[in-house]
Amino acid sequence: MKTNHYESVVIYNASLEDEQIEAAINRTLEIHKVNGSEILEVDKWGRRRLAYQIKNAKSGYYVIFRFKSNRDFIAKLERAYRIDELIIRYLTIVLDKEALEFIAKSKLEKPSAEATESSVSSSDKSESVVTQ
Repeated sequence: MKTNHYESVVIYNASLEDEQIEAAINRTLEIHKVNGSEILEVDKWGRRRLAYQIKNAKSGYYVIFRFKSNRDFIAKLERAYRIDELIIRYLTIVLDKEALEFIAKSKLEKPSAEATESSVSSSDKSESVVTQ
């Protein structure tokens, strides 16, 4: 069966302890493993303020799962998301060729952008010391 690349954004309840969130993430990874899905990346954004309240929550713990699987798995995965009481919202999309290229390009540019920021901030500090 043909496999596609997917991205699944999951928002966990932010009022949970870090250990509980890690356990919930591990349960999601186990669902992928059992069903033969190949996890490519797990990007933990952490606790963020929501744009609007969801189930009386003002913040959530964001995790992005990028994976490769067949399309039949998505129905099973989203059913597991609906059943899990710790997940307050989720969205799963198919990544097309342009999205995959953008992700690959942004991964390559990210370290150089951080290095540039640190060199700029250190040069700003030295200039501020000289001018004072």
